[in-house]
Amino acid sequence: MMFVRLPRLHGALARGAVGAGALAAALALAACASPTSRFYTLGDVSGGASAGASGVRSAAAAPAWLIEVAPIDVPPQVAKTQLVVQTGPTQVKVLEQERWASLPGDELRRALSTSLTQQLNTIDVYGTAYSDATPVYRVSMNVQRFESWPGSHALIDAVWSVRAVRSTAVMTCRSVVSEPVGGGYDALVDGHRQALQRISAQVAAAVRAMAASAPAAPASASQAGKDVARAAVPGCPVEAAGAVAGG
Repeated sequence: MMFVRLPRLHGALARGAVGAGALAAALALAACASPTSRFYTLGDVSGGASAGASGVRSAAAAPAWLIEVAPIDVPPQVAKTQLVVQTGPTQVKVLEQERWASLPGDELRRALSTSLTQQLNTIDVYGTAYSDATPVYRVSMNVQRFESWPGSHALIDAVWSVRAVRSTAVMTCRSVVSEPVGGGYDALVDGHRQALQRISAQVAAAVRAMAASAPAAPASASQAGKDVARAAVPGCPVEAAGAVAGG
């Protein structure tokens, strides 16, 4: 009886199996890897045009009056870090890879505070101690709608108020601003930034009007009550009263 000696293939087969296993593992890891998220902000990350070359602002004299920008409420459906875009009148889409750097309410408050302090050349003292002798104007905002329509428009519908702290003077207004946007999420975020900038200009005008109408410092507490009663509360800025339709 004759026996035929077969070649030894164990090493080659083993090496092939190891290579195939490594390739399969690499493909599995690539398939499971999450796409890179992109983060957006409504603030000016460049530091603003008024900053010096080093990006540090110099200290200025104490302003004649201060502002206090309160936290901003937004609708629950957009109160998340993911961008929520409209796909139809009654449908939205949550984008897992397109995200805000912080919650939308925080983004709006920070951007509004920065814009107002620059326009009014004052300080936002929210959460900070300040002198009772300095007039303070509290800005509150409740966003009714915060709509993102890719390739169409960005809309902010907000009710806001300016109130003189330690006084009964208050002005409540509504702004509805729609900004056209091009394609892409950068354009959509920039549309919201432009819409908020227009609203902040209206708020700044209201603060100036209220500060201008404030009575002079009274000689006594009893006279202060009379001055507050006589102080005329200005109306909403013209553009705030004339809503810009959108959506």
